[in-house]
Amino acid sequence: MSMTPFTGQWTKIEAAHLLRRTMFGATNQQILDAVSNGLSSSVTSLLQIPIVSPPLAYDSDETIATIGTTWVNSVYPTNPQDSQKVENARQSSLASWTMQRLNEEQFSIAEKMCLFWQNHFAAISEFDARGSYDYHMLIRSHALGNFKQLVKDMTINPNMLIFLNGASNNVYSPNENYARELLELYTIGKGPQIGPGDYTNYTEQDVAAGAKILTGFTLEGLRSDTITDVTSVFDYQRHDTTIKSLSPHFGNAVIPNNGSNEYAYFIDIIFQQDEVANHICRKLYRYFVNYDITPSVENNVIAELASTLIANNYEVLPVLEELFKSQHFYDISVRGAIIRGPLDVFYAMFNSTETKPDFTLETNYKMRLSLYYYATILGQNYIDPPSVAGWTAFYQEPSFTKLWINSTNLKNRFDFSAWIALYGGLSQDNENLVFNVLDFLDNLSFPDNSELVIEDIIDVFFPKGADATAKSVLKDILNNGQPDFEWTIQYNDYLSHLGDPVYSDPVKQRVNLVLNEIFHMPQFHVM
Repeated sequence: MSMTPFTGQWTKIEAAHLLRRTMFGATNQQILDAVSNGLSSSVTSLLQIPIVSPPLAYDSDETIATIGTTWVNSVYPTNPQDSQKVENARQSSLASWTMQRLNEEQFSIAEKMCLFWQNHFAAISEFDARGSYDYHMLIRSHALGNFKQLVKDMTINPNMLIFLNGASNNVYSPNENYARELLELYTIGKGPQIGPGDYTNYTEQDVAAGAKILTGFTLEGLRSDTITDVTSVFDYQRHDTTIKSLSPHFGNAVIPNNGSNEYAYFIDIIFQQDEVANHICRKLYRYFVNYDITPSVENNVIAELASTLIANNYEVLPVLEELFKSQHFYDISVRGAIIRGPLDVFYAMFNSTETKPDFTLETNYKMRLSLYYYATILGQNYIDPPSVAGWTAFYQEPSFTKLWINSTNLKNRFDFSAWIALYGGLSQDNENLVFNVLDFLDNLSFPDNSELVIEDIIDVFFPKGADATAKSVLKDILNNGQPDFEWTIQYNDYLSHLGDPVYSDPVKQRVNLVLNEIFHMPQFHVM
């Protein structure tokens, strides 16, 4: 096993695997385009971060920003009760906006990377929606950029300063929360305990010193009725100016007073340790490839990815480029090794069938907010991870992504797909969001051929294909138990009478029944 470049045949199977891991739901045409464009060009295209528009005001409780405009640089009302109403409206807008981004992703890894970093830093968004928006945009701006710089910027980000008590960390009362997570979760990792207060990669001495180093930052503009954003500011009077000493894990480094730049110097010292690269590369590997890091993977894959990260001064893009072009990434053993989380389930359904709300602004935001809450019920609240460590499915051994599934959640997944496909869809304001089955069908390779329709659908949704029995069951559902030529007649009749529900409704019904069966099959719930 090694990170040698992929040399196999580049087919629809490999292209679909790449897109399944790097996007929330590729269409059949996107998969075919990736085949035509080749591996190298497809990876290059995926490793781009497109610009997104900010969230908009849509709720009448938003009394400051005009409906249909963004609130991200708006003040708050003076009255505390009114201010809280506005905050609630903005947090709902923010949550809906995250779902819009996933639903409208382009041919890009952007949203998968943003979710990766959201899990990595796991700061919740409930203090000032403007600061929360800035936090998410900070993640996006560094999604494929410099990891070291992202950690530095995140350290003094207002949302993070509130989340882990950095804004109250001062010389008179040092708070260790952020310093501890900076070491344990965000950079070098803890490692097994090897002595009293010694965790292989750092010690309690380093946590205490880090807390002092990070003192002095506070906030300005939090829910202000005059200042249009929340920002971090450095107060020298609150900063610990003593000399701080680190443990032998960091070469007994001595950090003199350096005011507002002292935190960055501390982070530079942390990043001198190669274990930082190993730690983040393991997380990237578990997220994109497989949760099972065997000794062989550790020695041949993680080590090489970490070397690439260090050689590129902690730029993330070269690491992912190497990974996605490697022979190992396309090995049959890793296909289907990851169980889809709730967001992957929802947007594999919606994005691959080209389904998104297309109603009024308010209804669209409400539809997406319903999806946000449904994903929360299934265990994945995008803007409010369950703990500082993120979602357990990404880190808790030995189960990892198996934790997404239990008897209740599996039933809810099945109920959701049936709800959208068969029982009227997601309803808001007398509008219904259902799968866009006609466009999905029309954009398959040979939509008038029932056997090839099933082949295409399987290619889109199943990482390892399906056996003859499963294909036969699906084709029988599509054909309604009739010979294959009956589907060809039915589809061509629909084409000849576009817009006539007498001909289109039976076609929709058959495809919806197939999709509902697909979404109930175990092959769909892995990727």
